[in-house]
Amino acid sequence: MIRAAVIGLGQMGRNHARVLSGDVAGVELVCAVDELGDRFGALRGLPVYRGIDEMLRQDIDYAVIAVPTISHVDVALQLADAGMNVLIEKPLADNPKDAARLAEAFSAGGLVAGVGHVERYNPALRQLRSRLDDQLLGSIYQVVTRRQGPFPARISDVGVVADLATHDVDLTAWLARSAYRSVSAQVAHQSGREHEDLVVAVGSLESGVITSHQVNWLSPFKERVTMVLGERGLLVADTLTADLTFHENGTIASEWDALATFRGVSEGNVTRFAYSKPEPLRSEHEAMRDAILGKGRDIVELHEAVATVRVAEAMLESAQSGGTISVKHE
Repeated sequence: MIRAAVIGLGQMGRNHARVLSGDVAGVELVCAVDELGDRFGALRGLPVYRGIDEMLRQDIDYAVIAVPTISHVDVALQLADAGMNVLIEKPLADNPKDAARLAEAFSAGGLVAGVGHVERYNPALRQLRSRLDDQLLGSIYQVVTRRQGPFPARISDVGVVADLATHDVDLTAWLARSAYRSVSAQVAHQSGREHEDLVVAVGSLESGVITSHQVNWLSPFKERVTMVLGERGLLVADTLTADLTFHENGTIASEWDALATFRGVSEGNVTRFAYSKPEPLRSEHEAMRDAILGKGRDIVELHEAVATVRVAEAMLESAQSGGTISVKHE
């Protein structure tokens, strides 16, 4: 039995605690760390320590770091020094330098370290990637994402670029199997807070794929959509419902002229695929379990998360300078 702990019992920490309390076969939640205690009753009577040192005295196989982003470096380095495997909530850090420090520390210790880019485990996106690998679309031209919704009270230490856009940066590079080459972005501050709450970004990948991302905390409704356009049609993943739909290129000519004005000169089939839909957070912890047991490596590696932080920084730099920023990969 793999023994796990959760550090930080905010919203994401409580979600991790919920999933680890019986949903993940072969994994047992044994304790948590939060200086405010278990104020939401997430641990159901399990020990909640005020400090990490107390947790490290327990028999733990891996710890989830779900503290605010600005605290990731201090907490993660302490665990790396202690030889602890970790799952660090995204983003890995709030700047590339600190992100690289963490990647180096866990690599040097030979530890299993993953980053919580949970969208990679969304059934719709996993199906999408598999079908891209099977050449359903042929050549990929473009990846478009829209991620918007009301302002979350849980976020105060970073803006929408670090908190939400990093999901789209990571999943785009993962789906296309290509790193970012350049990015251009505009941001807005509409809610009266220090950090940006809206970003629109376009970019190019080293493979030549073009990307665009629309992300905000200002919309009255929630949307999570990823679209991949290729030579044979369009795949649309809705990660709120975990649905994947394939819009094929037109093969049947439109004979009705009035209809053709808005449907196009030809139409193709539209297919919504059916498949198993496990909860992404559960799948993420199953991947951590398997990595610790040496049965696979389906986790988001720290070097991948470092690249994502670099793209996020390039977005903010572009918004400030008004230019297109080349993404550095070291």
